Amino acid sequence: MKKSISLMLTVLLSVAMLSGCAQKPEETAPEVSETPINVAVMKGPTGMGMVSLMNQSEESTSLNPYNFKISGTADEIVANIVKGELDIAAVPANLASVLYNKTEGKISVAAINTLGVLYIVENGDTIHSLEDLRGKTIYSTGKGTTPEYALKYLLTSNAIDPQKDLTIEYKAESAEVAAVLASSEGAIGVLPEPFVTVAKSKNENLRDAISFGDEWKKINAQELVTGVIIVRNEFLKDNEGAFKTFLNEYKSSTEFTATDLEKAAELVGKYEIVPAPIAKLAIPKSNIVFIDGESMKSNLGAYLQILFDQDPKSVGGKLPGEDFYYMNQE
Repeated sequence: MKKSISLMLTVLLSVAMLSGCAQKPEETAPEVSETPINVAVMKGPTGMGMVSLMNQSEESTSLNPYNFKISGTADEIVANIVKGELDIAAVPANLASVLYNKTEGKISVAAINTLGVLYIVENGDTIHSLEDLRGKTIYSTGKGTTPEYALKYLLTSNAIDPQKDLTIEYKAESAEVAAVLASSEGAIGVLPEPFVTVAKSKNENLRDAISFGDEWKKINAQELVTGVIIVRNEFLKDNEGAFKTFLNEYKSSTEFTATDLEKAAELVGKYEIVPAPIAKLAIPKSNIVFIDGESMKSNLGAYLQILFDQDPKSVGGKLPGEDFYYMNQE
């Protein structure tokens, strides 16, 4: 009798173990592209977040094959996206909306890759709050782009009239703003990283006075969004599995940049985005992230609404539709 019970228990245990094995889902291999995926980034934080994946691609250890292009301006990326010569690109957040409207919905945004990178920098020590800007002259780049809209939003939200309470003088490039800051005692300017760090490396009297990102969060619950990842929908339609693999690889790359500062800075220097010593100082203040899904949609949607309320042209004339947001549903 005892032998029968023992035998029965053994059989039941074996069946349970086999059943457990049968229920365990099999891990599926990630889908990859057979042909190189064309990806563009800009010289700045978006490029910094991509360097690990760029290096893996160069060493043929990435899952997908890639062709990477580092551009100095967004205009070049826009032209290549419109012509279908790029599949994926990192662009300023409002430009993604402009492209969506310009191409009649032929691109989607898949992730936020950069939050606030703008700072008010001073050659001196008198600016400690936005209120201190009253009566001052501020030099800024980005007329008609994110720096202008973000600055005006912060000022008006703090009851400061950008037209009457101070003077904003726009320069064509960040390098021009940096030159004014370096040469003029008491000068105040708006600069993005890594230009802030570059400028400070040339003049020890320069200091970060105000972070746009910090001030933005005092006003509303959402983040100040700077950059995003976009994808051509024609490419996405035929390569969604490979695109999801890219997103996973890119997410890992941004995490590498944020956590392994020494190696990330070396790679940023290797790809001539900025010199490695500058990168090491700039990366912690560049707010390199990977935010997708509902959080991406809510933060980006709120940001674009703020820009639209200031000037509809800043987002391409109208807010993008729901199909603008690629939610990466499994």
